[in-house]
Formats: sequence, structure tokens, C-alpha cells
Amino acid sequence: MKRYDVVALGELLIDFTENGISSQGNPVFEANPGGAPCNVLAMLRKLGKSCAFIGKVGEDMFGQQLKTVAEQAGIDMSALLMDRDVHTTLAFVKTFPNGDRDFSFYRNPGADMMLREDELPLEMIRSARIFHFGTLSMTHENVRAATKTAVLTAKKADAIISFDPNLRPPLWNSLEEAREQMAWGLSQCDVLKISDNEIEFLTGTDDFDKGVDAIWKQWPGIRLINVTAGPGGSYAYVRGNRVFVPGFLLGGTIETTGAGDTFCASVLNFILEHGLDSLNGEDLKGMLRFANAAAYLVTTKKGAIRSMPERAQVETLLSEH
Repeated sequence: MKRYDVVALGELLIDFTENGISSQGNPVFEANPGGAPCNVLAMLRKLGKSCAFIGKVGEDMFGQQLKTVAEQAGIDMSALLMDRDVHTTLAFVKTFPNGDRDFSFYRNPGADMMLREDELPLEMIRSARIFHFGTLSMTHENVRAATKTAVLTAKKADAIISFDPNLRPPLWNSLEEAREQMAWGLSQCDVLKISDNEIEFLTGTDDFDKGVDAIWKQWPGIRLINVTAGPGGSYAYVRGNRVFVPGFLLGGTIETTGAGDTFCASVLNFILEHGLDSLNGEDLKGMLRFANAAAYLVTTKKGAIRSMPERAQVETLLSEH
């Protein structure tokens, strides 16, 4: 028996999101707890799954805020380390009228980059049914080595490996380096969540079917590929099945931070409840409808970890639309 449904490794940071103008005419930013891997876990906790996070924050006010908020969300944070010398990573989020975003990172260095291989909680990793990671923990040498060791440890313990490339070009020394590390993640994962811009970056095509075929040709071990296209909906591919489900275009979007992570968590929840080996078209359709609905709901609030919807809210939305 595995102790955890999902263990995730990676960045935990503060997303400073725009929140109006002060009385003196200055922009006001709200300090929202975030970081893609922990966002995923926060949604999984809303769905009743046991989760643990592995990462590092600064021993500062933001690091303490992140630890407290994640613990309040029910995530096991016993493997969170706090760095005395390097501050917590910060991201300032510019939100556009359509809800899309542009990020400015304060991470040179940031504490999440400081995680070392010898600091990994290997027993926790071996205790996961699913191990989830992205590429922000692969941008620099030490944390990259830690990430790869964690993934290989989880694979050896028969965990399902989930990967989200989560491309953030400003954080890489070069886009070629980003492409190389994304390729390593693809070579290891069973479940891939990839966005429309990432599939084009990786394969050179904006045709999702052709892009997925190219990915499978090079990395045939991937068992489930999910492509997200924002308001354009989402696609799921397993061998012999391709399903598309449109997005929920109901208005009320404030910003899209955490939408992809909410989608990813919903997919992992479906796999935990239904398995990965015998998914048919109807399974994939139900999986995507729930994931799309959950992702829409998180866009109607600011931030991510504290904005994840309850299962009942998602089910109500699905019953009404």
C-alpha cells in the first residue's frame, strides 16, 4: 500500500497579482500563494486525495506564508525545506483583458532552485501512487539533479509519472536548454499535460494531432497525453482514442493563473479513481469535462492554491451546462 496518492516536487512561490490602484494612484498587488506543483496538490486535496510536497522556500515571511497556506490546504509539507540564505521566489503577474498573463520572476537565485539531491525524502517518493513534476525544477544544475533522482526513484517504486512542461522562457539560459529538459521529462512520464504553445514549441506545429503523433513517435512510452488550449477546450489522446471537449465560455474570468494546474489535478484524480490502462472515449470525455469545468472555476478568482473549487461546485456547473 502506498501512503500518498500524489507526491509533487518543484517550485513554491508567491504570485503577486494585480488588484487595482491605490488611493495614491499606485498599482496594488496581492500576494497569492502559488507554484504549479503545489497548485496541483491543492486541487487534489479538494477532491479528497492524500498529497505531499517536496521543495524549498526561503526562511522569510513569504516562505512561512506558503508553508502555512499549503498546510491549511491539507498538503503534507513535512518535506518542505527553508533556506536561511536565499529568499523565496517571487513572480509578478501582469494580467491582460482576456485573462492571459505575463510573468516577471525574481529568482536569481530563488530558494526553490536550491534543493539538492542529498535533501530528497526518498521514502516519501517511494510511497507515492503518482509522482508529479515540471520543468521549473530543472532550470539549474543542482535542482535538476534532485528532480531527476526523484523521478527515477518514483519510477523504480512503480509510481505513475506525471509531467507538465510548464514552459517559462525567462527562467532558462536558452530555449534549446529548455527543449532538452522538456525532452527528458517526456522520456520518463506516463501522463503528459501540455499546452497549445508548448506543443508548438516542442514539435514545430500548431496542429495538435500532428504534434501528438510526433511526440509519440519520439517518446512511445507516454500512455496519456492531454493538450490544453485555454478557452479553446482540451484534448485527450490514448492509443486508439482522441477526444475533444470544448471549454466553458461563461464569462467572469479574472485571470488564468492555476487553470492548467487545476486541469492537471483533475486528470490525475480521474486516473487515481479509474486507472490508466483501459480508458475509452467515454472515460476521456468525462475526464475532460470535469477538468475543463474545474479549470474554468479557478479563473473566476485570483491566485491558485486558495482558489481551488470544491468537487460539489464542479459537479453543479456540469449539471447546469
